[in-house]
Amino acid sequence: MHSPTPRLRISGLTVAFGGLTALDDVSLDVAHGETVALIGPNGAGKTTVFNAVCGLVRRAGGSIEIDGRPAPSAPTALVGRGVARTLQGLGLFDSMTVLENVLVPLGPGTSSRAGLSRATDATLAATDQLAALGLAADAGRPVASLPYPERKRVALARALVTHPQLLLLDEPAGGLGSDDIAELAGVVRDIAASGCSVLLVEHHMDFVMSLADSIAVLDFGRVIARGTPAEVQADPRVEEAYLGVEPAA
Repeated sequence: MHSPTPRLRISGLTVAFGGLTALDDVSLDVAHGETVALIGPNGAGKTTVFNAVCGLVRRAGGSIEIDGRPAPSAPTALVGRGVARTLQGLGLFDSMTVLENVLVPLGPGTSSRAGLSRATDATLAATDQLAALGLAADAGRPVASLPYPERKRVALARALVTHPQLLLLDEPAGGLGSDDIAELAGVVRDIAASGCSVLLVEHHMDFVMSLADSIAVLDFGRVIARGTPAEVQADPRVEEAYLGVEPAA
């Protein structure tokens, strides 16, 4: 049974850049273990929602709560609140190895757990995560030497190494072939099955429809539809937003 308090609650979120309202009164819940897809045309405001959750843009109105508490205003505090995110552009450090990239979110310092240094703990955690995603043999390679699908997996491993309870995936299937997309879908299903909530932005509709428990559709910064994949597919407002088709009276 899901907790009555959602993992993520966005209420009346408004974001403006100068005279442009990028998000207008957006409300959205993501329950524990739920996978929610945020879709919409280019420029609809999807990534701005992610940036607002992560404290990267200033809110003009509304609130964001994680597990019933206000979301931190500093992006550096997200890991401590169980939040991780991938980026459209991967954001990997090309001059570093695969393992070094995955270690980045774990940071420096010491840990008292089992008397081991934090560096040792972190290396074990990163190595385990790479193995889980089939990247163990690539740990020592420069990340820039990997094919694009493998680099996407490195970015995902870097997000998962902190064991998040809320995972924000920004176009995870972008640039991938059909086999890689099918493999990614299985990984995301396993993540959700572990109890982690997933909010994803994606343009690959087959991927979205096969994964999402529910879908929210943004258009010009407003949520115009929310429901199951079947409900959203049947909504004439969604067809209008994507195709410019006037809905029937």
